[in-house]
Amino acid sequence: MEDEEMEKKVQQYLQRKGFRLTELALQEERNRLTTSVVSDVTLARSDNDPGRYHDGYSRLRTWAYSSLDQYKHELLRVLYPVFIHCFMDLVAEGHMQEARSFFHKFREDHEVMHSRDLQKLEGVLSPSHLEEMELARSLRQNKFKIKLCEYSYELLLQYLQKTQALVVLGVINEHITFEVSPGQPSLISDDADVVALIGTSKDLAKQINQKEVHWGLLEDSVEERMEKALAESDKVEAESKDAGTEDNKKRNAEGGKQGASLKKSKKDKLVGATGKNVRTETSMVSVAPRVKAELTLPTTPVEVEQSILEDLRNRAQLNSVALPSVIFYTFLNTHNGLNCSSISQDGSLVVGGFSDSSVKVWDMSKIGQPAKTSSLQGENGSSQGERMSTIDEGKKTYTLFQGHSGPVYSAAFSPFGDFLLSSSSDSTIRLWSTKLNANLVCYKGHNYPVWDVQFSPVGHYFASASHDRTARIWSMDKIQPLRIMAGHLSDVDCVQWHVNCNYIATGSSDKTVRLWDVQSGECIRMFIGHRSMVLSLAMSPDGRYMASGDEDGTIMIWDLSTGRCVSPLLGHSSCVWTLAFSCEGALLASGSADCTVKLWDVASSTKALKTEDTKGSTANRLRLLKALPTKSTPVYSLRFSRRNLLFASGALSLDTS
Repeated sequence: MEDEEMEKKVQQYLQRKGFRLTELALQEERNRLTTSVVSDVTLARSDNDPGRYHDGYSRLRTWAYSSLDQYKHELLRVLYPVFIHCFMDLVAEGHMQEARSFFHKFREDHEVMHSRDLQKLEGVLSPSHLEEMELARSLRQNKFKIKLCEYSYELLLQYLQKTQALVVLGVINEHITFEVSPGQPSLISDDADVVALIGTSKDLAKQINQKEVHWGLLEDSVEERMEKALAESDKVEAESKDAGTEDNKKRNAEGGKQGASLKKSKKDKLVGATGKNVRTETSMVSVAPRVKAELTLPTTPVEVEQSILEDLRNRAQLNSVALPSVIFYTFLNTHNGLNCSSISQDGSLVVGGFSDSSVKVWDMSKIGQPAKTSSLQGENGSSQGERMSTIDEGKKTYTLFQGHSGPVYSAAFSPFGDFLLSSSSDSTIRLWSTKLNANLVCYKGHNYPVWDVQFSPVGHYFASASHDRTARIWSMDKIQPLRIMAGHLSDVDCVQWHVNCNYIATGSSDKTVRLWDVQSGECIRMFIGHRSMVLSLAMSPDGRYMASGDEDGTIMIWDLSTGRCVSPLLGHSSCVWTLAFSCEGALLASGSADCTVKLWDVASSTKALKTEDTKGSTANRLRLLKALPTKSTPVYSLRFSRRNLLFASGALSLDTS
């Protein structure tokens, strides 16, 4: 009251003296102070108002979309992390109804780039879920790194200072870090991780990718022994036939058939003399460093080498013109219970893993003639010797293996077909004998469902991938894992051995692929570029390249020595569930949930990469050679036999069966 009386007396004094301007200034100052007090009270109230998140994000969104086109695509990158953390802040404060309303109103802005994350976050229904869900924990504990040009960054700062958007300022300060670069804005296609968690940024990948990788084949492997035997035979033959060089020239000029028959007869002689496996010229790869095995590899029986040799002698030479023959095994009447399938090396055995925890193996020789044979028509309408065999789940023509207590998610045959591995949601891996039709070992080590299991190229050792974010290496004679590979931020969905058995690759729901050293368990390569979870992997026969397929249908070819992407392959419209290189590495086959098998020409791209060190010129060289559509059968697994015959399998969709 005393302050008000004092102000009145001051005002009366100014009026009597005629100080009109001073009186107006005093009145404006009084109004400003009053407004400030009211706004402070309003601000204090709004600290608990969930509507502030909606208003803050909505204004930022409107400003970003109304920006100049030159800078808009960069400024829009800020919206996703702000959206995600506004939603999680609302959940953390207990405003669940407002959080759900906010999430559903603005989620369409981010469906294209972040659909997988949004599907997971949609399941957040209480504050406790933020602690339990791995993705939410990762988002809260790590900062987003966003790349902006200098001018885009200045525009964002000006907006934040002008609007005093405290909610947006708080999110940016706590959860985002900016990488500001001089010059013009970069295109989104220039970089796959323009918006990425710092834990999976290119800086970390570059640091990891400096380590040395021995991508060559094994010393004294079956292939190398054959290569040496062929070289020695050629040398002896050249010395003994100096006098007949003119006759040889005439025979070479007559055509390729005689040359091919001579090569085959030479291989037959080598087999009779040495009993060793011989590597055909069509399977030879580029000269690569030989690598010693870090694992104790099992010896290959002589009869097995003889069988391998027979396959190599009859191997078909594949290229962009000569495409492989395809045999497709279709499962009928599975009633959506089939989770996985796999085919043995020679195609004689087919296994299926089911949701009722059973594993079933079909011996194709006992089934007899295929119940149905049809041609799979390619894009050009001509068949390439493709054949479809049907496996009717309703008819008891299989061997049943029971032991798991949960759905079976993966199954794999050993290289020679005498053993079978299966993994399940019961967190165990089981080893079965296909000869004894019995379970031999139950391996326990993972804490959560095991999504994938794969034998090494030489057998005896195998690798597994699990929901517990780890991959593990096992040997058949030990019940505990030999190595544990930990580092992924989410589920490890698939695993694949390198051809020299010294490395394994893992694909994860964190959208990265990692290469691990078997001996040390250390990550030596990180491959960043996928925009969704990685579901399939394949290694090239020369050990230098790797292919990975993701949930969006994108396939990427990687150079293991540099860690960079050779080329992305775009063509599938759904998940790529399986990949396989042909035996000489010229072709890549991919199988997808879009009910197609696609054949890609990889020889031209990899050959160009070996001869010239280019960074972008090979990106468009890989081309689709042929698409083989099924009637309504998603493709679960692919495998090239040693003779370059392509086996495929899948279950007929229930909605059309």
